[in-house]
Amino acid sequence: MVIGIGIDIVDLDEFRDRLTDDLVREVFLPAEIEYASSQARPWEQYAARFAAKEAVFKALGDGLAQGLTWKDVEVLRGPTGKISLRLAGRALGMAEGRGLTTLRLSIAHSKRSAVAVVVVEGAAQSFGQGG
Repeated sequence: MVIGIGIDIVDLDEFRDRLTDDLVREVFLPAEIEYASSQARPWEQYAARFAAKEAVFKALGDGLAQGLTWKDVEVLRGPTGKISLRLAGRALGMAEGRGLTTLRLSIAHSKRSAVAVVVVEGAAQSFGQGG
């Protein structure tokens, strides 16, 4: 059962202007950095992953103010290019405590923006009662 949906959109020009080495180290995990930095337009990859992390926070109903960190959410890219998510730390604990069973992610970008949509599935009766 769908128990949460999150969406986020990032303006690529604004994000590119804000993208510093410090921001990269604060927000992204090593595999995300390795992939994004290997691309011709790395800021698009970083922006899409940033949007995905924000969308996860929205789908969970919690975010940085509730103690989650950027690195609690990792965007994975499989050998075929399929994108998925992995939770760790406090985000994983919250998700497990709420009966989350599946996270589904879709990301896209155009010349101007990157967007991510996250759907959280699990046991509706336990979502929102913990954490």
